[in-house]
Amino acid sequence: QVYLVESGGGLVQPGGSLRLSCAAHTDFFGTKTMGWYRQAPGKQRELVALITGGGDTTYADSAETRFTISRDNYRGMVYLRLSRLKPEDTAVYYCALQSPTRTYWGQGTQVTVSS
Repeated sequence: QVYLVESGGGLVQPGGSLRLSCAAHTDFFGTKTMGWYRQAPGKQRELVALITGGGDTTYADSAETRFTISRDNYRGMVYLRLSRLKPEDTAVYYCALQSPTRTYWGQGTQVTVSS
């Protein structure tokens, strides 16, 4: 059984920062690849960043220099630090756990960047 719960979204001004958190309830969390995705209104869900159990990271081009994914294997947590936010970063951000057979999703947390 996998259960993911995101938190930390909200309204922020352009140029501001947020830290998203994801609490992952799953066995052997430290072996699982975790990710953050986002979906803006009228657009498809897209990858933001991935992190393996060993800490290797992959970023989308749009996130490479502004966002940082990290994890705490002891606490079963995954984080996404968002900085220098732009209005186009407005979206629902989803935590994901990638298994060999499927991807598990959280319920999402809204991030709105607006002045």
